[in-house]
Amino acid sequence: MSNVIEQKKALVDEITTKFKESQSTVVVDYRGLDVAQVTELRKSLREAGVDFKVYKNTMTRRAVEAAELTDLSDTLVGPTAIAFSADDVIAPAKILNEFAKENEALEIKGGVIEGKVATLDQIKELATLPNYEGMVSMLLSVLQAPVRNFAYAVKAVGEEKEEQEA
Repeated sequence: MSNVIEQKKALVDEITTKFKESQSTVVVDYRGLDVAQVTELRKSLREAGVDFKVYKNTMTRRAVEAAELTDLSDTLVGPTAIAFSADDVIAPAKILNEFAKENEALEIKGGVIEGKVATLDQIKELATLPNYEGMVSMLLSVLQAPVRNFAYAVKAVGEEKEEQEA
């Protein structure tokens, strides 16, 4: 019997660690999805480096308490799956939100963003942000704009002088 208790403690510790080490965590209700849909969802999450697990709600509640995220306990009702991302804050929210648009059976319940319990609205807002590569691209575009505008101005002055000389 003590072996079972030790296994449960180890599982709670594992979930607690995932909550603490994740940049973002999204809790979903997957009731109504068939095996093919869940497989497709797991594949797209795995490709983005997101860990997608199903744990018993009692174990998850204990882990949530240990991680001091007690406001998340209200979402741990019914069939619950959790997407953990240690690297990308946006990936789980973006992928799950897109999947939920295509598959109404998937319901986002809540989550954690950088150690703080997030509302459903905050998670959906996070899902609308561009990913890391998109943000870097936007930053580079902003940084290049002054140089590009200067180059256009120099070219216009050069063309104007050529017209005057001709």
